[in-house]
Amino acid sequence: MNPVRSTMRLFLFLLVLMLAACSKQELNKPFVAKTTIVIDTEIQRDTADSAGLESARLNIWFDEQYAEQLDFSPQTKTRLGDKSDYDSLNDYSMAGFDERLQWRRQSVAKMEQSFDYSLLNHEAKLSFDMWRYSLDRSDAGIPFREHGYIFGRGGPHVSLPNFLINYHRVDDASDIEAYLSRLGALDRVFGELLDRARSASAKGIRQPTFAYDFAMAEIDRVTSGVPFNTNDGSRSSPIWADVQGKVEALVENDSISSGQAKRYIAKAREILEGEVMPSYREIFAWLQQDKALASEISQGVWALPNGENYYSYRLAQMTTLELSADEIYEIGLAEVDRLHLAMEQIKTRVGFNGSLQDFFVFMREDERFYFPNNDKGRQDYLDLNNQYLDAITLKLPDYFGRLPKAQLEVRRVEHFREQAGAAQHYASGTPDGSRPGVFYSHMSDMSTLPIFQIEDVAYHEGSPGHHMQISIQQELTGVPRFRTQYRTTAYTEGWGLYAEWLAKEMGAFEDPYSDFGRLSGELWRAIRLVVDTGIHAQQWSEERAVQYFIDNSAQAEGAIRSEIQRYITRPGQATAYKIGMMKFQQLRHKAESALGNDFDIRTFHDLALGAGAVPMSLLESRVDHWVEEVQSGLN
Repeated sequence: MNPVRSTMRLFLFLLVLMLAACSKQELNKPFVAKTTIVIDTEIQRDTADSAGLESARLNIWFDEQYAEQLDFSPQTKTRLGDKSDYDSLNDYSMAGFDERLQWRRQSVAKMEQSFDYSLLNHEAKLSFDMWRYSLDRSDAGIPFREHGYIFGRGGPHVSLPNFLINYHRVDDASDIEAYLSRLGALDRVFGELLDRARSASAKGIRQPTFAYDFAMAEIDRVTSGVPFNTNDGSRSSPIWADVQGKVEALVENDSISSGQAKRYIAKAREILEGEVMPSYREIFAWLQQDKALASEISQGVWALPNGENYYSYRLAQMTTLELSADEIYEIGLAEVDRLHLAMEQIKTRVGFNGSLQDFFVFMREDERFYFPNNDKGRQDYLDLNNQYLDAITLKLPDYFGRLPKAQLEVRRVEHFREQAGAAQHYASGTPDGSRPGVFYSHMSDMSTLPIFQIEDVAYHEGSPGHHMQISIQQELTGVPRFRTQYRTTAYTEGWGLYAEWLAKEMGAFEDPYSDFGRLSGELWRAIRLVVDTGIHAQQWSEERAVQYFIDNSAQAEGAIRSEIQRYITRPGQATAYKIGMMKFQQLRHKAESALGNDFDIRTFHDLALGAGAVPMSLLESRVDHWVEEVQSGLN
């Protein structure tokens, strides 16, 4: 070996070790300012060691930058199980938004100045591209920074209490003191959000009237009971019950005295009555006032100022691909037709006489496909979910080399945020496993939860779907920490839908009605492509969208109406599922075709999940690189 190169490699290796021990301030300086030694560029480019060292240096820098980024979001730290800044809530003001954007611009500029992209290995290039991609999407969204509806269904008026209840863990006295500090910060946060909502409304950006009604009903549920309504001594409000429960637990484990507990309870009541309730009243009053200015006819974002461009931005944001509304609409129509043909086969298999639409009505209305709307029915529903998840878990090692460590729980959504017919959803656990992942189901109306769809939804929200994908991502090692928490809707929801399709390959859906449920789930996402673009680009009415959904699916009408209203208020989000799934399928088929007998399904899945939730274009680059590596190893 050339002694000069050996010496240089040793120098670079030692330099990386020193960088790892440097302060944040030092790491933020450009690399070229750290040394006066001139390194021969040709030597760097010609050795694999140089790529490894430059990539390692970049990963160190990314972790430093991500630590800075987390300082902007105490709530994200809490969700990750980190108790630093435990007494604080995020800054929701527009000034805070500007500060975060400026920081990201500076960070990307520093990255491009300090690191040589050509010297990075493929994995480091992916991280580099993702960091820059995030800035590009943020910059693209600047013209539409006020277009998002703030106080709609599931808005901060309900998500913040949910955060305190389900994410703020209390283990000792300092934790309950931090909880009370956060409770006291709600007044500031609600004020910042209300200022933004008022500013948007003044520019003609208002949500449909039904969204105002949803929000006001949610506020009623959050603030119903003691101490907000002192005339109702029969029950506690959700947040009051949470405070009491957490304080009582500290007394039981001897972390605090009964006297301390009384003081904490008294302080909590003072904050809730004197600060939190007035904030809720102010939001409620504004919602009533602004609702009177909104259109009584539900309209897509085409009706908003610069609405067409906003929708194009949302489609790009959600799908991470460059697809027009017209292209997505046509893909949706084609997929609806294809899935109808597959459903016809199920109809024939079970011996049903009548049209596919007649079969939809039968599946939608026959009592055998629903649990009773009582506590036993709800428990039976949860039990069946767990049975399906337990069975599929046994088959995972045949399709995945990497398996999640985190536990999964199936739960009913808390009363204060439950919506009849609302979509079931997954909430991730902590990377260290101290909080499990949770698959939530809205169970106030069991007629919106058909039995034939239980198996399909379980695989989407649980394993091999969201729980598996997100847990594995959070448990990744050897990549910058930001990669373990990065989210894109197309990847995350695309994987969830791909997981439903994969479960069929794994031997699930033996019952034909459950298999029909699987097809119904995929059809549901295909219909979304049609109705989302129909509403926001083609100016469909709410009723036209509902009727298209009813005519082409077996979904219950209550669930359909809830879904359509969700699409109206969250433009483009519904398109990410099917587009993301089809991209996963496309990449798999592409790799299978290229590698033939050398294609390994476990390796492919580990590759896909080992990337984290990357934009789909970058996932394609990762898969292509893997295929090239396998092919080169065969030659």
